[in-house]
Amino acid sequence: MSTTRRQFLASTASLLAAPALPAFARQSAAAQSGAGDAGATALLAAIAEQLLADGPESATSLGIDKGERAGLRARLSDRSVAGIGKVADGLRARVAQLDALDPTTLGPLMRTNVEAVRTSLQLGLDGFAFPYGDVAVGGWRNAPYVVVQNVGAYLDIPRFLGDEHKVESAADADSWLARFDSYADQLDGETERLKIAFGRGVIAPDFLLDKCLRQIALTRGADPAKWDLLTDFTGKAAVTGHQAAQAARIAAGRIAPALDRQIAELRRHRAAATSDAGVWKFPDGEAYYGWALRAATTTTMTPDEVHRTGLEELQALHAEMDTILKGQGYTSGTVGARMTALGKDPRFLYPDTDAGRAEILQFMTRTIADMRAKMPRAFHTLVRGNVEVKRLPLAEEPGAPGAYGGAGSIDGTVPGRVWLNLRTTALHSKFSLATLAYHEGIPGHAWQGEYTFRLPLVRSLLAFNAYSEGWALYAEQLGAELGAYDDNPIGRLGYLQSLAFRACRLVVDTGLHAKRWTREQAVAWFATTNGSPIEEVSGEVDRYCSWPGQACGYKIGHSAINRLRTRARRELGDRYDFRAFNDAVVLGGGVPMSVLEHVIDRHIAERKV
Repeated sequence: MSTTRRQFLASTASLLAAPALPAFARQSAAAQSGAGDAGATALLAAIAEQLLADGPESATSLGIDKGERAGLRARLSDRSVAGIGKVADGLRARVAQLDALDPTTLGPLMRTNVEAVRTSLQLGLDGFAFPYGDVAVGGWRNAPYVVVQNVGAYLDIPRFLGDEHKVESAADADSWLARFDSYADQLDGETERLKIAFGRGVIAPDFLLDKCLRQIALTRGADPAKWDLLTDFTGKAAVTGHQAAQAARIAAGRIAPALDRQIAELRRHRAAATSDAGVWKFPDGEAYYGWALRAATTTTMTPDEVHRTGLEELQALHAEMDTILKGQGYTSGTVGARMTALGKDPRFLYPDTDAGRAEILQFMTRTIADMRAKMPRAFHTLVRGNVEVKRLPLAEEPGAPGAYGGAGSIDGTVPGRVWLNLRTTALHSKFSLATLAYHEGIPGHAWQGEYTFRLPLVRSLLAFNAYSEGWALYAEQLGAELGAYDDNPIGRLGYLQSLAFRACRLVVDTGLHAKRWTREQAVAWFATTNGSPIEEVSGEVDRYCSWPGQACGYKIGHSAINRLRTRARRELGDRYDFRAFNDAVVLGGGVPMSVLEHVIDRHIAERKV
């Protein structure tokens, strides 16, 4: 996700943020400090440093692997059993320290920081209680499988070393080589954990393993000397001949054999795999899904409640879509059937060629730039909106979603990115792309992520799925409210279909993991109900199988933000300010949904004065 935030201590980040805040907000923050804030600040700063030590890649992503943290630049996280155990032990100790703080001595802003951090660490600790899978402490990618079509070092590290670890000097090249060498250790650490999972019967479905094996074969290739990652590195001006030769030796002697060992273990899993799609098949599957759903939504909603919510929200959205479709001459059939027909209309399709892919990238870039200019109408406090649109690496495309995005580095040297999956242009219609630009770019992930640079460092390192994805859906809504579809009913249909798509996710995710739906059942229901392309829906369903619960955060978070906005408007009356409300949500940073309520409570109280 983000990059440069860790170079700043929590106190420094707060000071840097202050000039950009409105005067009333700075005065309010000063007035609301507590006697225990200094001690809590020191603890949160220490937690940030521990998180960076556990995940050195994020220090580079944030652009703060300098000065006292320069040593992190040559390290990767430890994905072995011992490494995971060390992370869990550290979380346990930090949660105990947070629990020892007296909340009555903390100001409300610091209380928010402490509540958010403690929740994130505890969720990670709860995840480590399951002796398998991949736990994203302070992140969104929790998976029951160590390596699968969208999880694993074979995907993460080539992209990270190729796009985020800049090589501008011989020293940069040396640290790159140290990480390249550690890549082999990460692969072997994962393979060790795959073997343990196999012994516990935790094996990915056959259809996911088939995708994974195809993708890791692309990473492995036939000849390490021809890897794109290697040729890109050796072609850089700062890389010496000796360093290029060393990279080639590491690739052939260390990484290729580690990939071969992992492929062999994955093939063993494939031989024992079934087509059962959900985690209900695990001995403790119900408990695991309960945790995954709680981590993804930061609520205590049950699978049945989430499933029912999805059906109810879908009904309301389809009612509005029905009216627009009739106005466009699409009068017969279900909403899903009519949206399917709309999606096949040649007017709204891009050619499945390199020219079509270039057209998509250009449209996304232009749409994000247009929305950036409208941001003063939605926010009092603005950020730069430093973002670029890029195509996903080819090896990642088969198992990746249609797009994803995030903020860049704090110092702005690395822009935020909107990554587009262009394995086929059928993933993106002309009536859906603008909404995607708002979701991933501005005012979505890339925009919102820049506000976290103004918070204590640890808050920049931790994210909450329901908040970040709920905000991204709210960003789509802001696009509509700022007039994006006023003269474009087909575009509004794309926006409404996007929201309905997320409502469908609530139904499908819980269907797969709690109600024992098959993959085929999930794909068919999704495609026919929402009118989404089979190609897109198939990849989506596979994603829900490997990231249980994650897809539920979107609509749950979006609905929570809108409920809070409705309450703020009702309680404030004439004092309600659309831009001030949006400021309150983004300036408070990523938080659990319960904590977001406290943030808006304070916003309402301050504006009533």
